[in-house]
Amino acid sequence: MFEDQASSALRVAVTGLAARQQAIANNIANIETPGYRARKVKFEEALQSAVAQGQSPSGVTPSVMNSLEPTRLNGNNVNLDQETLQHIDTSMRYSLAIRALDGKYGSLREAIKGA
Repeated sequence: MFEDQASSALRVAVTGLAARQQAIANNIANIETPGYRARKVKFEEALQSAVAQGQSPSGVTPSVMNSLEPTRLNGNNVNLDQETLQHIDTSMRYSLAIRALDGKYGSLREAIKGA
């Protein structure tokens, strides 16, 4: 009942976006840590591919990798401007996905109530 493709894709998106928010927070917290490499979270391409091919999106998991951006003299490559913009973008996408899930479950609640 809760495993339609749209709901599954939204849950994967929320999981991926939450992982990205965590990575961004870690990146910002380590902005002055020598040798720290910024972490990036990828999942959108795999999710899009699964949906386009009619496969269940539930098998898509976010992948976390180190950024290949150039480093500063201390070996750190966190860019505060990029992280801030990524945080804003991710927060907006997360909020949208949560609202979409809430809408789907709200419709289901109304159908169960018989309203």
